[in-house]
Amino acid sequence: MEITRENAFNLLKEHVQSDSLVKHCLAVEASMRGYAKKFNEDVERWGACGLLHDVDFEKYPDTHPLEGVDILKSHGYDDEFVMAVKGHSNSTHTPRETPLAKALYAVDELSGFVIACVLVRPNKFEGLKVKSIKKKLKDKAFAKAINRDQIKESSEELGIDLTEHIQTVVDALILREKELNEMGMSLIG
Repeated sequence: MEITRENAFNLLKEHVQSDSLVKHCLAVEASMRGYAKKFNEDVERWGACGLLHDVDFEKYPDTHPLEGVDILKSHGYDDEFVMAVKGHSNSTHTPRETPLAKALYAVDELSGFVIACVLVRPNKFEGLKVKSIKKKLKDKAFAKAINRDQIKESSEELGIDLTEHIQTVVDALILREKELNEMGMSLIG
């Protein structure tokens, strides 16, 4: 099966109605596209994995991502893709053995955190610095649902220094926001 963004986005919209969850999936897609470029991997495939990582979360939050695994398999997504989605949640105890799986795990929480930072900034993405994101990471009251330990541990698992990891995600989100704006969409609007 050929993986296309159009097919992935249509599948996401079939299963996810929540605007905030769609925006989160778009942010993770953006970060995965950034890492695909960084690692010289298939940008469409990696982006689709980010886009679909929470395909089941709205309908099946208690068994997520296991229902998503079934949804993806039934739509012809391959084992590496499906195992990356399964492994992005520690609850499944699935080893993350591929760069795709490690990247998805690493960008999930961080993408959400960076977007949370952007939403409270008057200039949104403009002038966003890694230093300010690291400062917000230390503020436990800010975006308290975000697992800071997972951000740190997943960066190490990916083999990327935390500062470089944050910068990669920030750069990917900024680029993708411009691209999405041209499509009439936004990560934050």
